[in-house]
Amino acid sequence: MRAYLKAILVAGATLGVAGAALAQSSSPFSGLFGRGSEAEGPVDLQVRVGGDEDRLTRQIRQTSLVSGALNEDRTTGQDILAAARGDYARILGLLYDNGYYDAVVNILLDGIEAAEIAPLDAPEIVQQVVIAVQPGPAFSFSRAAIAPLAPETEISTEYALGETAGTGTIRRAALAGVAGWRDYGHAKADVGDQQIVADHDTDTVDSQIALAPGPLVAFGQLSISGNERLSERRLRKIAGFPEGTRFDPDDLETVRKRLRRSGVFSAITLEEAENLGPGNTLDVDLTVVEQKTRRIGAGFEISNTDGVLVSAYWMHRNLLGGGERLRIEGQVKDIGSETSERDDEITIRLDRPATLTPDTTGYLETEAARMREEDYDEDRASVALGFNHIFRDEEEELLTADISMQYQYSRVFDDERQTDFKVLALPMEAIWDRRVERNNAKRGFYLSGELAPFYGFENTGTGVQSLGEGRIFRSFGADDRFTLAGRVRAGSIFGSDIEETPRNYLFFSGGGGTVRGHPYQSLGVEVIEGPDETIKTGGMSVANATAEFRVQVREKIGLAAFVDYGRVWAESGFEGEGGDQTGAGVGVRYDTPVGPLRFDVAAPVGGATGSGVQLYLGLGQAF
Repeated sequence: MRAYLKAILVAGATLGVAGAALAQSSSPFSGLFGRGSEAEGPVDLQVRVGGDEDRLTRQIRQTSLVSGALNEDRTTGQDILAAARGDYARILGLLYDNGYYDAVVNILLDGIEAAEIAPLDAPEIVQQVVIAVQPGPAFSFSRAAIAPLAPETEISTEYALGETAGTGTIRRAALAGVAGWRDYGHAKADVGDQQIVADHDTDTVDSQIALAPGPLVAFGQLSISGNERLSERRLRKIAGFPEGTRFDPDDLETVRKRLRRSGVFSAITLEEAENLGPGNTLDVDLTVVEQKTRRIGAGFEISNTDGVLVSAYWMHRNLLGGGERLRIEGQVKDIGSETSERDDEITIRLDRPATLTPDTTGYLETEAARMREEDYDEDRASVALGFNHIFRDEEEELLTADISMQYQYSRVFDDERQTDFKVLALPMEAIWDRRVERNNAKRGFYLSGELAPFYGFENTGTGVQSLGEGRIFRSFGADDRFTLAGRVRAGSIFGSDIEETPRNYLFFSGGGGTVRGHPYQSLGVEVIEGPDETIKTGGMSVANATAEFRVQVREKIGLAAFVDYGRVWAESGFEGEGGDQTGAGVGVRYDTPVGPLRFDVAAPVGGATGSGVQLYLGLGQAF
């Protein structure tokens, strides 16, 4: 898109850039901000801004090419001279962005103006660089007009009469005006005309921006290139391109998200056609790059009492040429546990994107598990056919729902007796996730609700399992250094008796996911009479709560202190016999690209299910 703005500075301007620097400066709207910090090394860099403008001093250091060169240890005379000559235009653009149109910029290399040194006469050594800026007065708007505006367009309050007339403010206003018309269906909206006049006698800027909305546009055809293994028919279904509907840039972003979620592509480019087609339609070109089809991964957790948990998976991203994703995942836990033998699980899942709708994924999942717990042994197998639908997928908001039909068979051995459970269930789950930085949340909340009606065969009961969880995060201090995090979880089973309910439906408490400081699944109930003694099982109801205080002490290192609580009841509706447990501890977090590495130390402070210190090591926050 062509540049939106052109500045007209009337006669009388007193821009005083030394020597040939003014001729080097580009448009006042070309201020590009680079990354920089305090220079280190043998070259002394000083930034002096008239009027003691600390804010401008920091910005100049950040945008300065000289500062960047020193940070990268490029300190030869030729390097410093080249950077200094480029800094005239960069600093001028920065000053314009801040509304200073009467500035004087001098850059001295060992006392000599950099603009007066020929490129071939660069000194061998530069010991001191002084960037001296006299910004002059800040200009304000004598007029800040932009029209016509689309309905509901929001222009920054900084673009208004009497406010500082920075070019950045003008540019943002123009972009917002154009974006408003595009959101309203005018895909080719642009800036039609602009008059921006700086009056150096009154230190004001007269800004007038005329927008050209262009016609109302509908989506035309989608042309596709780059796909090799994925069929074009399936690609179109996954994309869900809204051909024939009114243009909306958010719809293009939705198409991009759908393709990204499929996992098939490493790069996705959507480009609007330069010209409109018949009937004011807009064609779009889609170019994709497919990534490798296979992927492997692994994870782990360590506890000094529960032992080691190791998981690994193998995935194929495009199994049948239609974006189908096959994932085979295995998990072995309680390796070396003090309280139980090893547990083994394997899950095979096939996902098919764009089933029923572009935002609905159908899946077939089968699972087999061999569980050897402290109080019972269980062999379990299940198969499920389900659908997952994404209602909203934004950077800071995710709303999804899942429903499946599942058959499960399990055989349980406890107190020298065998019990078989057979159920046909309809598990449902909804998740509303509004966390900021989901792998290390500092703000926002997370809500989930599960409901699983089940029908039992033979001696298995019929009922419904319900479970809900909420998490909330609040941060404060500089750079959100301090974070308060809380979690509550509650569930209950209605309709069936505890003896007739599949054991894996019942609720336990204890361990890294519920109450740290107590062994895994250490808190249950003992109400089922066995041949020799009362059998320990999970309860019919559960409640857990966690409070955690996190502090970021270094860029990558954080500390946490936490308290966990859990209670289990023997009957539905949080009634009957039961017990509770409390644990507390501290932890260390080390940030990695895939989430914080977590190390927690916890001990029991209430309840009779644990003793001593528990250690936990894993990837990701506890919640």
